[in-house]
Amino acid sequence: MSRRLLGVAVAAALAATVTGCGSGGSSSTDDTLEIWIRQAPDSDSAKTAQKLADAFTRSSGVKTKVVALFDDFETKLNQQAAQRQLPDIVINDTAQLGNMHSQGWLQEVDKAGLAGSGDLVDRAWQAAAGSDGKFYAAPFSAQAFALIVRKDWREKVGMEPPTTWEDLTKLAVAFTEKDPDGNGQKDTSGFVAPAGTKRGYASWYASSLIYANGADFLKANGPGKYVATANDPRFVEAVQYLQDQFCRTKTVNPGAVSNDTTVTHEVFEKGQGGIYLVGPYVLARFVKSVGTDKIEVLPVPKGPSGGPGTLGEGENVYLMAGSQLQDAQKKFAEFAISAEGQRIGMNKDANGAIVRLPVNRTVDMAAERQDPRWKVFQESYDFAVYAPPVPNWAPIRQTSADAINTVWADCSADVKTAMEGLNTKLTQELQSQKAS
Repeated sequence: MSRRLLGVAVAAALAATVTGCGSGGSSSTDDTLEIWIRQAPDSDSAKTAQKLADAFTRSSGVKTKVVALFDDFETKLNQQAAQRQLPDIVINDTAQLGNMHSQGWLQEVDKAGLAGSGDLVDRAWQAAAGSDGKFYAAPFSAQAFALIVRKDWREKVGMEPPTTWEDLTKLAVAFTEKDPDGNGQKDTSGFVAPAGTKRGYASWYASSLIYANGADFLKANGPGKYVATANDPRFVEAVQYLQDQFCRTKTVNPGAVSNDTTVTHEVFEKGQGGIYLVGPYVLARFVKSVGTDKIEVLPVPKGPSGGPGTLGEGENVYLMAGSQLQDAQKKFAEFAISAEGQRIGMNKDANGAIVRLPVNRTVDMAAERQDPRWKVFQESYDFAVYAPPVPNWAPIRQTSADAINTVWADCSADVKTAMEGLNTKLTQELQSQKAS
């Protein structure tokens, strides 16, 4: 029987709970493992994913097909689900676990039965757990956020690396006002920020400072239950700090409130701003495009009321529901988390890493990468904060982004009042997810 015709009958037979979203797989042949990854086609990252798949095929004999997509990735997955043609494997953000699990797309992963699972760091497994405490993915890549800073600019304005939020503001002001690129024009900003609402970027960007100040969007309140905490004074303080950069010191690049990461990467590369709070995935790109001697990586300073903390993210290997290649799915997950799979995904110091920080503790990152700036991201991971395992994080991030973006775009907005309103909406969202 064709895999395309198996549909929901297969999904119903899975050991994991599948809620009406069966998949016959979308491969062109019955014995080919189809792997989707959220990367731009023809990008260096897509090429690394192909290297990983090819090595897996050589190791296992399982044929593979890699599909790299970036724009509207989740929309296209929804379309495949509607046709009951989900791919066999999806490599996607850790924050998407709740969304995919709630739609019945994921198989449960037997952690104990996954070869090599004991070699993975505990923190990475946290991002593979659902709200019910069960695992619905294999950890693949981790990342913590830090500051990529124009070192040449910092030295030009005669300042030391920032260790407090006050220091960070002073550096941003100097980058904005003291002509750090020496062209005689006032055309630079301190911060570059993907502060738009697309895919929840404003919330995503703000979260590192929220965590660095000891705050969070939600607080656990029993197994699978949470309380919204966006009205916590430490949360308000972090959002206020950023509103001050937009509105009082005016140190953020123009247009930031409408920008996503694609635009913001280019803003940094064009020398329009000098401080980018971001993950390690752009380090190799900026080394090449900006110049290795011109950039440095610095930890996010601890906030005035808490911390340390920064955003923790990464990618999981998701074993999709309905596949007729369950043994091959498991073998791919085991290869991806192995030392060999992790090293291939890291891609040394070159651009195109799909494993940013290895989740396998037997992999020596320093032996794979000579650039010492990776060490800052690695050390920051020790206090990185992942999105909590609520049933669906996506609407929480989006609702938060809408509220946070509003107070950055409207300098007359009162942050405390706005965050009280956000807290009410997050409480309602938790109730709708039966997670309060």
